[in-house]
Amino acid sequence: MSERRTLRGLGVSPGSTAGPVRRMAGLIRLPDPTVVPPDDRAAELEKAEHALRETSDTLTALAAKAAEPTAREILEAQSLIAADPGLRDSVEENTGAGMDAAHAIAAACAHHRRALLAAGGYFAERAADLDDIGNRAVAAALGLPMPGVPDPGHPFVLVAEDLSPADTATLDPEAVLALVTEKGGPTSHTAILARARGLPAVVACPGAAMLDDGEAVAVDGALGEIRTGVGQDEAAAIRQRAARERDRLRASGGPGRTADGHPVKLLLNIGSAADLESGFSAEGVGLFRTEFLFLDRREAPGLDEQIAAYEAVFRALPGGRVIVRTLDAGTDKPLPFLNLPEEINPALGIRGLRVDRLRPGVLDTQLDAIVAAARSTGVRPWVMAPMVTTAAEAAAFARKAGARGITDVGAMVEVPAAALQASRLLAELGFLSIGTNDLSQYTCAADRQHGDLADLLDPWQPALLRLVAECAAAGERAGKPVGVCGEAAADPLLAVVLVGLGVTSLSMSAPSIPAVRESLARHTLEECRAAAGAALEAGDPAEARRSARSGSD
Repeated sequence: MSERRTLRGLGVSPGSTAGPVRRMAGLIRLPDPTVVPPDDRAAELEKAEHALRETSDTLTALAAKAAEPTAREILEAQSLIAADPGLRDSVEENTGAGMDAAHAIAAACAHHRRALLAAGGYFAERAADLDDIGNRAVAAALGLPMPGVPDPGHPFVLVAEDLSPADTATLDPEAVLALVTEKGGPTSHTAILARARGLPAVVACPGAAMLDDGEAVAVDGALGEIRTGVGQDEAAAIRQRAARERDRLRASGGPGRTADGHPVKLLLNIGSAADLESGFSAEGVGLFRTEFLFLDRREAPGLDEQIAAYEAVFRALPGGRVIVRTLDAGTDKPLPFLNLPEEINPALGIRGLRVDRLRPGVLDTQLDAIVAAARSTGVRPWVMAPMVTTAAEAAAFARKAGARGITDVGAMVEVPAAALQASRLLAELGFLSIGTNDLSQYTCAADRQHGDLADLLDPWQPALLRLVAECAAAGERAGKPVGVCGEAAADPLLAVVLVGLGVTSLSMSAPSIPAVRESLARHTLEECRAAAGAALEAGDPAEARRSARSGSD
């Protein structure tokens, strides 16, 4: 047995397991470059174009096989990037300059990657997609097998520098016990898809590079810990306990509440009606991300198409709460049909509700579609706007929604200004929903996709918790609900803290609900408040976790 030691990263998907390590292969190694003679450059361009088409087709095929809607949407977006004319033009320029197909593809992807990182926001999130697309296309150009998840023929803990969306979306949850990456953050594709599949996951773990193939490790996705020196019997016992716990939690049901009966609504984050086919019981939808209907479109979806999409969700939950978020897009989530001007810093520009300043017709049509879908299904919708910053913006959105008969109107709290003025926002609105992913980013000035800053994006940051407390206190004074729809809600221990701060609902991916329900049921409201108070007084995320755990005991 190897020496016992504990590696620490960010736990982004709770759960415990153990098994042998299998490492992902790294990037395809390029051969030494050569200058292609002019007469052969057309052939190299054709080879490169064929490799990009093969990559796009492969990603499309993987999307068709993906079980989860979130995975399917990510893979479809990747396929579109691989087929993007701009990428093809860069490859043509490179082959015209004498590069062979593989180097032309690699250089084109590197060029576009730098541009995406410089743009920040949603663009920066696509940089990891280009890494995967480039690696796949280079492999195709060199006649090598496409990179992918290893298949040793037995269950294993997958360890990698980072995982592409395609790798994460297509892995077999019966074979992969857990995910451990050296890079990544709480809102990376790896984190999102691991939670959607219920797989324990630890990201931003530099020590992962020291793990050897075949070495047995224990992974705790809640604490963000990897223990080495685990024997076969111990590993088997850990897996058996985890399986029993999963079965027990999955069999649980009922509304969310603390041990002394304080109600806390447990809701789902979804992108479409397909996300409701999970088999996990929830009390409604806390975040319906409508942008999935708009992304990667050359033309805006029409009124009838939108009505049909919203009707599908409303019909699936005739008696439950459905909170619809209006289009969260703009220059940081580019939509060609918006035709918005380029910006130096898209993450701080025209996005979310701010799009209405330049293109009011988009929001008008969406609200009309929501009202029509609600009328035809008999559902009373809750509607909220993203990126609300001031009371004036909140009031304007409330007037626009109220003019159409929407009575339950709210806003996302994603920037510190909104949290600090929560009482003024609630004077204009009926509820608030805290998006901890963006609120972390803007509070700590740390890009959500910057792996080296993952610690600043930890939802246990005391500064973030204080902003949540401000919102919850404002809600209590106004007698209006304040929920959390960021992935912080999926952490069973953090859920206890959030309820202790005064949050009234928690919205998350479906597999996270049973563990959160169970965690709340083990604690009284007073214990939740004690845990929250201890976390607020902590100096850093690690201390906040420790203090909350001891404070709730």
